[in-house]
Amino acid sequence: MPSIRILTDSTADLSPELLAANDVRVVPLLVQFGEESYQDGIEINTDQLFQMVAERNQLPKTASGSPAVFRRYFEEATADGSKALFIGISAKFSATIQNAQIAASEFPEGRVRVFDSRNLSTGIGLQVLRACDLARQGKSMEEILADLETYQAGVRTSFVIDTMDYLYKGGRCSGMQALVGTLLKIRPIISVVDGGMIVAAKIRGARKKSLDWMLERFAEDARAGRVRPERVFVTHTGTPEDAAYMRDEVRRILPEVHEVIETRAGSVIGSHCGPGTIGILYATK
Repeated sequence: MPSIRILTDSTADLSPELLAANDVRVVPLLVQFGEESYQDGIEINTDQLFQMVAERNQLPKTASGSPAVFRRYFEEATADGSKALFIGISAKFSATIQNAQIAASEFPEGRVRVFDSRNLSTGIGLQVLRACDLARQGKSMEEILADLETYQAGVRTSFVIDTMDYLYKGGRCSGMQALVGTLLKIRPIISVVDGGMIVAAKIRGARKKSLDWMLERFAEDARAGRVRPERVFVTHTGTPEDAAYMRDEVRRILPEVHEVIETRAGSVIGSHCGPGTIGILYATK
């Protein structure tokens, strides 16, 4: 029986260690400053991105790889007769799924399958690792896809944006909104719902209040027995102290959790949310 190879894109924000341990291949998305183009996670990281934004006072654009790029990755994954499953960022955020589907259509039917995570960052990563777990159990491609349809609906993704500057520079809020938000220390909490983003809350005051708001939502799910205990992600763009606090709180709230995994967001995610962003991502039953 041919094996199933799992692929994802660089916005899944999985660490090199997790990728290697699960034999996951990553298709890089692109970060573009004018005519300059960089492969996310290969030619640019989050720290370099923030430095370039500060120096140039402008945000980059981000883009999916072309169908030709996906075709190359799919060819490599299936060269030994394996099947390939690509799990990518929500089609509402990127052309990634569309381009992957174009490439997949050039292979024999069923050889390459494409699954829209309807999520971002480690909200994708949770689904990627779920698929890896199922593949190791010997599940078929159809069984994995059917499971993911159910699992996907239970993924919870929330993150706090610390600075309004990136929202303003990226055209996602007006200059007045950015000024007022900064003066009042209002931090928006973004959640992923139905494959898109919504503002779940606007927290005023100390940053810790934003972290605690997200943790309380997690605690509500934990008290109700809804949280899947396999893994919880704390993903951020460079806030290790906050990440340590959230990791400890997750373990206090849900002692039976198997893994609390801290990851750094990549440069594509960082391009849209900016420095100081941190989120909690987990799956519910």
